[in-house]
Amino acid sequence: MSLIPSIFGNRRSNIFDPFSLDVWDPFEGFPFSGAVANRETSSFAGARIDWKETPEAHVFKADLPGLKKEEVKVEVEDGSVLQISGERSSEKEEKNDTWHRVERNSGKFLRRFRLPENAKLNEVKAAMENGVLTVTVPKVEVKKPDVKAIDISG
Repeated sequence: MSLIPSIFGNRRSNIFDPFSLDVWDPFEGFPFSGAVANRETSSFAGARIDWKETPEAHVFKADLPGLKKEEVKVEVEDGSVLQISGERSSEKEEKNDTWHRVERNSGKFLRRFRLPENAKLNEVKAAMENGVLTVTVPKVEVKKPDVKAIDISG
């Protein structure tokens, strides 16, 4: 593939073509490239996960569209590591099918988060709704120190 953008005809996607809607594939033409290879070997390890801390808990939200709760695993490892994993199966290929574009990822994903010491690991809860996994890790209540007012004499 030429690095010079094509102005007329043979409009292949590349980074120099401002009118291209696709991303240039630097590995195009290699034996392991192409839609079939990418579909079989790609993973969506970049599953998007937000982590926020509220006064009561650590809350993780993962976008996992198209997955069922049976295809996702939530575990606590080594006493302090939250692990979220799963797998999205690829679509079955028929011999008569012609793929024009493959953009949805398939494969396995795995994300790990080291939880802080204030996490109640025996009370972790997970729920899946509309393709969004929500994992709630309650926090240990921080006991405020008792403050005793001392009268000042004099």
